[in-house]
Amino acid sequence: MEAARWRKTLLPAGASLQDAIGSLNESGLQIVLVVADDDALLGTVTDGDIRRAILRGLTMTESIETVVQKEALVVPLELGRDMVLHLMRANSVHQLPIVDDHRKVVGLHSWDELLTLRPRHNLMVIMAGGRGRRLEPQTQHTPKPLLPVAGKPVLEHIIERAKAEGFQRFAIAVHYLGDMIEEHFGDGSPWGVELSYIHEPAPLGTVGAVALLNPRPGEPFVVSNGDIISDVHYGELLDFHIHQEAMATMAVRLHEWEHPFGVVQTEGMDIVGFEEKPVIRSHVNAGVYVLEPAALGVLEKGERCDMPTLFTRLREKGEKTIAYPMHEPWLDLGRPDDLRLANERLSRAKEPGGGER
Repeated sequence: MEAARWRKTLLPAGASLQDAIGSLNESGLQIVLVVADDDALLGTVTDGDIRRAILRGLTMTESIETVVQKEALVVPLELGRDMVLHLMRANSVHQLPIVDDHRKVVGLHSWDELLTLRPRHNLMVIMAGGRGRRLEPQTQHTPKPLLPVAGKPVLEHIIERAKAEGFQRFAIAVHYLGDMIEEHFGDGSPWGVELSYIHEPAPLGTVGAVALLNPRPGEPFVVSNGDIISDVHYGELLDFHIHQEAMATMAVRLHEWEHPFGVVQTEGMDIVGFEEKPVIRSHVNAGVYVLEPAALGVLEKGERCDMPTLFTRLREKGEKTIAYPMHEPWLDLGRPDDLRLANERLSRAKEPGGGER
């Protein structure tokens, strides 16, 4: 939700019921967020609270502190749309304040807005030029992004997922057997989207082709590898990036690996401890990013460059590069076992009673 709208819901603790009614009428969001001087949330007042106050005989000059709900349900910025809707249903509320770690209000979720698809005019670039050697012989005559998963190409899953998030403009970077990708997708009209192509003269890594964009994007844009199947919400990733005022954002996935053996901790020859099959947790690159147009300034046309190198260059220039933790299902289709697993999971999801992804 645009800040210009939700900020109309903010009122100080000393405001009156009349002030609250004015705020409700102006924002149309059916809620008032009562805040301290630093915008820290003190509580909420809904139009229902106001109506009940009137029925109790309170006058319009009464302080809103007489009706404020101090134990208001709030959510963090990074909480996904599906979970927000679940919380709204479970608690029978149509608005949820968004707060930071200091309980400062940074936004507001509205039930109606969450259920309305918001068009995203931002470009989405899909990197689909790789050869996919680890998937040979399947990729000897078919580019990896066209390999079928549950009856349709990997690339089609990505485009349809992004379209469901409101994205309409796509640029696909192609090289190996790129003519097959162009022949399959054309200008995107069968899918109701706009498609253009970036032709890599040689393999340019996981981001090098972005330097060939012409014209360059005028606003933040999403970049995705062309060999992943995920339920990531591209729109939420984009909103997170914009709110954090970052130069580059990388979606990361928590990866857990259990050591197959008991670990012995030593200092010199002395045994100082034991850990039985410890679980090692780390964040891995999920292959989905958001970049500011200015980030292209560290790329050279025709230069091979991978995304971690781009992030390193930006960080060395003092730019803000951040991680977006994602919890949604995710598969990197780099190996035959990954492709088989993706086919199994998506095929099951389409079976009666299995539900969609």
